[in-house]
Amino acid sequence: QMQLQESGPGLVKPSQTLSRTCTVSGGSITSDYYYWNWIRQSPGKGLEWMGAVGYDGSTYYSPSLKSRTSISRDTSKNQFTLQLSSATPEDTAVYYCSGGGYGFWGQGTQVTVSS
Repeated sequence: QMQLQESGPGLVKPSQTLSRTCTVSGGSITSDYYYWNWIRQSPGKGLEWMGAVGYDGSTYYSPSLKSRTSISRDTSKNQFTLQLSSATPEDTAVYYCSGGGYGFWGQGTQVTVSS
C-alpha cells in the first residue's frame, strides 16, 4: 500500500516561498507511469490542482500558478517538492500531495500565509 507523507512549515510570511515536501513509501516515484501532484483547498473553495511531476521527471503546472510554482523531485529520497514563491494570504490553504492516479493522498496540511 502506497503512503504519502507531507512535511514543511505550516506558517509562511507574505512574500516568502511556501515549500512542501511529499515523501512516498510503498512504491517508487519513478515507476508505474504515475504522476505526482500538488493540490490545495482554500477556505470556502474547491480543490485546486497546482501542478505535477511525472515518473520521468516531466513537470506540469496550472496556468494560473505557473509563474510562481516549481515542482521538483529527489529520486534518492523518493520525494517530490512544491515551491510557491511570493506567497500571499490568498495562498492560505490545506495542501495535499497525491499520486497513483489520485488513488493515494497525503494527509493534507494547513499552511497559513500571515505576518
